[in-house]
Amino acid sequence: MKQTDEIQRRRTFAIISHPDAGKTTLTEKLLLFGGGIRTAGAVKSNKITQTAASDFMEIEKQRGISVATAVMSFPYQGKLINILDTPGHKDFSEDTYRTLTAVDSVILVVDSVKGVEEQTEKLMKVCRMRDTPVMIFINKMDREGRPPFELLDELEEKLQISLRPLSWPISAGKDFRGVYNLHEKNLHLFRPGKTVVEEERLLVKDLDDPVLDQQVGSNARRLREDVALIEGVYDSFSREDYLAGALAPVFFGSALNNFGVRELLETFVEIAPPPLHRETNLRTVEPDEPSFSGFVFKIHANLDPRHRDRIAFLRICSGTFERSKAFLHVRQGKQVRFTSPYSFMAEKKQVVDQAFPGDVVGLYDRGDLKIGDTLTEGELLEFQGIPSFSPAIFKEVVNADPMRSKQFHKGISQLTEEGVAQMFTQGKNKLIVGTVGELQYEVISYRLEHEYGAACRFEPLPYSQARWISSEDPQALEEFLRFRDRNIVHDKDEKPVYLAESEWVLNSNMEKHPKVAFHTNSDFKLVQ
Repeated sequence: MKQTDEIQRRRTFAIISHPDAGKTTLTEKLLLFGGGIRTAGAVKSNKITQTAASDFMEIEKQRGISVATAVMSFPYQGKLINILDTPGHKDFSEDTYRTLTAVDSVILVVDSVKGVEEQTEKLMKVCRMRDTPVMIFINKMDREGRPPFELLDELEEKLQISLRPLSWPISAGKDFRGVYNLHEKNLHLFRPGKTVVEEERLLVKDLDDPVLDQQVGSNARRLREDVALIEGVYDSFSREDYLAGALAPVFFGSALNNFGVRELLETFVEIAPPPLHRETNLRTVEPDEPSFSGFVFKIHANLDPRHRDRIAFLRICSGTFERSKAFLHVRQGKQVRFTSPYSFMAEKKQVVDQAFPGDVVGLYDRGDLKIGDTLTEGELLEFQGIPSFSPAIFKEVVNADPMRSKQFHKGISQLTEEGVAQMFTQGKNKLIVGTVGELQYEVISYRLEHEYGAACRFEPLPYSQARWISSEDPQALEEFLRFRDRNIVHDKDEKPVYLAESEWVLNSNMEKHPKVAFHTNSDFKLVQ
C-alpha cells in the first residue's frame, strides 16, 4: 500500500474531559467496537472490579483515575484508529496539553448531569489555540440530568464554539428510550442493562414513520418537535467548518451502557481529518513528504515494571518510520536506530516494522530522548509548541534513605522527565519539584517506592510563580541572576528560572528589571 493510502487510513485523536465524565469508559467502548478488547472494565465510586483497559498503572487501578496518557490502536471499517486517552484530573493537565500536540482531532466528553466544568473549559482553550477539530459526546443520558437544549446553550457559551447535533436523545434519565440519528434517520433503541456491542437499530423512513410511534410511544411527538427546532435554529453540518475547528458535531448517549457510541465512531471515521501538517522552526512539514520526521511528546518509565523499561512515545509527522533504520537525533546531532519499535494496546506492545504519519510508536530509550525531541532523516528542523508550563506548587525533594541514593536519583530523574512534574536544580545538590497540583507528589512518592525501591519526603517551599528568564542584554541578565540568586533555579535544559513568592513580588521584579523578559513557559517563541 502506498504511503498516501496509509496516511488517508489514519485517524489519530485524543479523548478529553473533566474527571468522571466517562472518558475512559468511552475509550473502552470504542475498543470493543474495534475488537481491541472483549470486555470492558467498570469504574464505579473509584473502586474497580475489572480495571479499565487504558488505566494500566498500579496507582491508577487503586485510585480509579487516569494519571497518564494511554495510547491504543485498532482497525475499524478500513481505517486505523489511534486513540490517546488522557488524564482528566487537573493535576495532570500538562500531560494532556502535550498529548494534544500529537493528535489531529479531539473527542470531548461532557457529563449530562454536570454540564461544562472548569477543566472542560481549560482543555477546550488548548484545542482552540491550534484550531483542533472537536466532536462532543454528551454522556450519561440514562441519568437524570440537564435538558439537552440547555446543555447545548451552555456548551456554545462557555466553550465559544458553534454546535450541530448529529444525534438526539429520546427523553432522558429513567425514561431514556434511545437516540435518533439525524443524518441517517436511524432509531437506536435503549434497553437498560444491555452492554453488548450491537444495539437494536431500526431504520425510520422519516419522522412521520409509524414505526417511531410504535417504538417510543408518546416520546415520538416530543422528538418531532425537538428535531424541528434543531433544523430551525442550527445550521446544517459543514465538514469544512468542523475541520477548521469552528463547528463541533454533538452526539448523545451512555458510554457505560455502550449506547450512542457507534454513531459517534462511525461519523468520526467518516469526517475526522487524516494526519495534518506540523509546524517546525524552519518550515511546515506535510505528512505526504517522502522524508521521515517525528517528535517525542511523552516518556513513560517502567511501562513494564518487570523489565524497568523506558519508552518514548513518538508521533510520526512525515515519511515512513522503519525498524532498525538510522535517524538523526536533531538535539544531540547523532544517528540513532531502534530495533524494537512498538505499537500499543494500552500496556500491551507489538513490534512494528513500519509506521506512517499519524501513528504513535514506542521507542525503547536509554535516557537519550526528552519530551520535544525531533527525529529526522537528516534535516536540522525542530517541531514547535511542546513547552513546559509554569508550575503552581514547589517542594524540595529529599532522599529519605541515604542507602538508596542511586535508586533515588535515578527514579526522580526518570519520573520528572516523563513530564508528571518539573525538576529544577539549585546549586549543586538542592532538587526542587514543581507541579500543578498536590496529587502529583503522591504519584511520585508512590512510584519512587514501588518502581525504584527508594523513598523520599517533600518539604514545602514558599514559591507560587515560576518564570523562565532571558534578555537581549547579557549584562542585564547577569545582574538579575546575581541580584536574585536565592530565587534562581535551572530547569532540565539548564535554562534559568526565577521563582517568586507571590504574583506581587513577581510584578515588582518585572518593573525593576525592564530589560529582562519573564516567560510563562519554556518555549519563548509561543505567544505569552
